Amino acid sequence: MGVLMSKKQQVEKVQKCNAVVSAFKEGLRDRPAPPSRTEEPVVAVEKAVDSTPKPSNVKEVEHEEEGAKPGPSATQQSSALPKEECKANQEAWSRLRDGKGVEPEDLDKVNQLTPPAFVRPKRGTNDDQPMEVDLNQREQPANEEMCEICEVWTADDLFPCRTCTRVFHDGCLREMGYLRTNALQEMRETAHTATGWSCYYCDNVNLLLTEEEMRSLMETFKQCKIIPESCLVSDEYLQYKHLVSKQLSEKDLSDEQEEDILVQFSALDPEKRGRVEWADFLYHESLGILKKFRTENSLVRLLSAKERDRARAVFTSLDQDKDGLITGAEVRRAQQSWFQKNTKETQSCNVSISHVGPISESSPASSSSERSREKTLLSSEKDENRQVNWQEFLKESVIYILAARPNSSAFHLRPPL
Repeated sequence: MGVLMSKKQQVEKVQKCNAVVSAFKEGLRDRPAPPSRTEEPVVAVEKAVDSTPKPSNVKEVEHEEEGAKPGPSATQQSSALPKEECKANQEAWSRLRDGKGVEPEDLDKVNQLTPPAFVRPKRGTNDDQPMEVDLNQREQPANEEMCEICEVWTADDLFPCRTCTRVFHDGCLREMGYLRTNALQEMRETAHTATGWSCYYCDNVNLLLTEEEMRSLMETFKQCKIIPESCLVSDEYLQYKHLVSKQLSEKDLSDEQEEDILVQFSALDPEKRGRVEWADFLYHESLGILKKFRTENSLVRLLSAKERDRARAVFTSLDQDKDGLITGAEVRRAQQSWFQKNTKETQSCNVSISHVGPISESSPASSSSERSREKTLLSSEKDENRQVNWQEFLKESVIYILAARPNSSAFHLRPPL
């Protein structure tokens, strides 16, 4: 009882402090800004000019000039629309370039999902050095006790993130405008299940990019005339990949490469609407940048403690003879297991991945050609004889673990067959 009362007193203190700080901010916001010294002479001159009497004929001339001013022409009205679109595109580029949202009081709380302001990560000097992750030592991180937004403890009313240790009130997420109504409902249904829910920090894998990596991605978008926050149909997606291939290797895509790209497009469009949403496209390209510029050792450092624990559980369930080795084919099955969250199943995948079997006919990967299937069969035969230890398994799987973070049902990085 004493512990509960102390926590209650602590919460009351936090609430009082928040109330004082918010009241102080509101007072500063309502306070009028003092006039600058440079503007005082101008104001004085304007007052002196306004105070001088004007002849009546001057007033009549001014009245006639105001009446003679023509309204906006049809061409001006038509040019206003492209200007508005250009302004919207510039604002979208600004949000993409800075990687920052707006302040909470400026959020559109009804229709817009805007991430909070953040600082992009910087790579350390030892970023590419191997990181030892002990297979037999589970980390089991405990979730935080207070809501990330309001910093108030309310026990069972908090919803945890499946990737990090942050917890949230659904009401706080709604009031701050961080999640739309349908996303809030999905969070309530999945946050306490084995499927889990990623908070707005972890859901956006684009936040893993450094400033330099983000500039590289933006430059590619600009050169390929990709407009931020717009959807892409299959032809646009394929054209974009053609342009990227010419920039990187000065070669056109082969028929096999085009086929793989269309399979990936299908994976990004699981609902078969014929288009890829901007967020899914951005996440997929962000993962591509990570694969291109980061080593596997660097990517392992991006994993959270919860993700490392799940990787341990999956490897242990596959290592039936407990010799510390699994086959390459089992590694592929494990990589597929990270995307079982899309099935919205409540069964736990932290203990076993026995439910991960062959890819169904409705899977995005099932649309590949016979030539690709033959190639896959050959690689599968080689994988059956390949032995993989725990550290190798973690390095080979890390990019797929990161790709499974978003809450979207899209396959942001299609696992190997």
